[in-house]
Amino acid sequence: MNKRPLEGLKVLDLTRFLAGPYCTMLLGDHGAEVLKVEPPDQGDPTRVQGPPFADGEGLTFLATNRNKHSVVLDLKKEDDLRLLRRLAATADVLVENFRPGVLKRFDLDYAALRSANPKLIYASISGFGSDGPMAEQGAFDLTIQALGGYMSITGEPGGRPVKLGTSAIDMLAGMNLYSAILVALLERGRTGLGQWVETSLLESQVAFLSNAAFEYLLGFGTPGKMGSEHPQLVPYKAFETSDGWIVIGAGVQNLFEKLVCALGREELIQDPSFSTLPARLQHRQLVNGTIEALTRAHPTDWLVQVLSAAGVPSAPVATIDQVFQNPQVMHRQMKVEFEGADTGRNVSLGSAVKYSGFKITEGWSPAPRLNEGGQDLIHSWLNGAS
Repeated sequence: MNKRPLEGLKVLDLTRFLAGPYCTMLLGDHGAEVLKVEPPDQGDPTRVQGPPFADGEGLTFLATNRNKHSVVLDLKKEDDLRLLRRLAATADVLVENFRPGVLKRFDLDYAALRSANPKLIYASISGFGSDGPMAEQGAFDLTIQALGGYMSITGEPGGRPVKLGTSAIDMLAGMNLYSAILVALLERGRTGLGQWVETSLLESQVAFLSNAAFEYLLGFGTPGKMGSEHPQLVPYKAFETSDGWIVIGAGVQNLFEKLVCALGREELIQDPSFSTLPARLQHRQLVNGTIEALTRAHPTDWLVQVLSAAGVPSAPVATIDQVFQNPQVMHRQMKVEFEGADTGRNVSLGSAVKYSGFKITEGWSPAPRLNEGGQDLIHSWLNGAS
């Protein structure tokens, strides 16, 4: 029997939009019982965010809410609030992404709930964190990418500000909170007590600046846009071909030598402007221009074949449809189909992580319809069933 490690874990999901739902989806992927609490009428706002719509639902909702049960509860009604508190008293984890202070008005903050359930892990995700001068401000992935620095280092030099191609910081924050919940569960196994864990979009993005941040923190200046280039490696970027684009990562010396030999320009190995990495960094434009003059003369597929045979890291710049036709993506089961589900709910992304002890996607279910499955789960939780 395929038993996933979080089976039996009760997760009360008070999140909406993207970051919080992505976190609770990861918990559900690993077997947790996730009860998604939604407001009346339309539910999670991403249900109606579109077009396009699939089976009447917005794509963001479908992408971040698999393996959950839905129930409609109205925080303005005292009966629904009492039910939420009862559910929190039996839950293992509560996840919320309201602005700091909002749930305190309903006695649903950690301080109000922990006395009835000291084992509760209360997990919060917000735009800026629970305290500080900007704590009460709202945020979107777009505004955080701007404020947190990523848009200043994304795009071509001199170009307009560009955000990452998806709401990547939302999902990053969701992954950070997911990891924190697992750590808190491990700690609870030792102490028997829950705790409050939190992250924010801003902190997640600033922590993700990594080497770009260190360039500033260690006094080497403020990094800017470099397109697809790398500050310490040349050549390492996207190059135009006769019919598209190819990325080549050949900054390391032995790879550079393989590259120029594969492209028929082995004499560049002895050229003072090309012969070492420090020289190539100093003559970045010359090196990249020389390589691109060679790649423009050939089609992408030919270049990939030749460079792969020579052991040079390279790849075509694939469109999304090409990604899901990639044999390795298909082999690693990054597309999951749900048997018996309605059209629009019958497919999902696979898991980025695989395990030898269990098949993570076995038993997965598509995102629920509004109010689907939640009442049965409530009955199970409140009557002591697992």
